Amino acid sequence: MRLTVYLAGEIHTAWREEIKEKAAEAHLPIDFVGPMEDHERSDNIGEEILGVQPSPIYKDAAASNFNNLRTEILMKKADLVIALFGSQYKQWNTAMDASAAVAYGKPLILIRQEAHHHALKELSRKAHATVETVDQAIQALRYIFD
Repeated sequence: MRLTVYLAGEIHTAWREEIKEKAAEAHLPIDFVGPMEDHERSDNIGEEILGVQPSPIYKDAAASNFNNLRTEILMKKADLVIALFGSQYKQWNTAMDASAAVAYGKPLILIRQEAHHHALKELSRKAHATVETVDQAIQALRYIFD
């Protein structure tokens, strides 16, 4: 059996690569998908497809439409979602993606530091599992295949 895992969360650090490498080292049969990780392309996709927009607000709206399209399709095809709440960046997109996973009925693993316990308590209760590290998320993935 192979699983498809959607990796939700900020696109500024290499946490996705860490998960992918550790899953490969553990020989887990997993395909990973996620948001567009090229930040510039993500911000400009609306204009790439539709042409120059009349203002930054319209540019953001156009990009959001295509980014939401990508996220919804890939997340709905995924078997599981892992959402990482890091400490360095604002986490609005992560919260939105984790909430969407819950709404779609997708199994959800949250990765969040203990310091974020209170802020994420309701979302954590909706997740199937909440862990504090990437290594713990890998252990949860391994357990699926044991």
